[in-house]
Amino acid sequence: MDSTQATFLAEQLTALWESEFKATCAVLSAVPDSGREYRPDAKSRTAWALATHIAVSDVWFLNSVLGGAFVWDVEKTKALEGSFTNVDAVAAWYKETFPAKLAEVRAMSGEKLSSEVDFFGAWKAPAVNYVGIGNNHSVHHRGQLASYLRAMGSKVPPIYGDSADFPSGT
Repeated sequence: MDSTQATFLAEQLTALWESEFKATCAVLSAVPDSGREYRPDAKSRTAWALATHIAVSDVWFLNSVLGGAFVWDVEKTKALEGSFTNVDAVAAWYKETFPAKLAEVRAMSGEKLSSEVDFFGAWKAPAVNYVGIGNNHSVHHRGQLASYLRAMGSKVPPIYGDSADFPSGT
């Protein structure tokens, strides 16, 4: 991939992830603090674990693209997740941090976007490819969390159109 192609792809993928941002914020904000420990099965993550994972890992993916390396610092992640006192704090941090990081990725040079980055020894790809992978990761976990909402006594916000809880005109 050359730098022109990488710049074009970055424009497309950041626009896509930006379009998902509103729905992700809505799902995070819909998690009731009373349902933090909800999980549909013992093997499933709790609602709190999913909410914090979405917020933290979305920003981590962008930071990894910016830094040209994927490093998962377990202690740093635990400290950040532990700093959140409630779901509103998670959503507020995400709403503030994610757009700024996405803007930084948009401002990257084509050369940096096209540079090869190793993903934990599993594969190598141009840095810009990980913007798409990060978006897919986020949508995947957002879907899991959205499926918990009604069982926790909350409402499912519109994601790709109306939801049964928010039909047209409401």
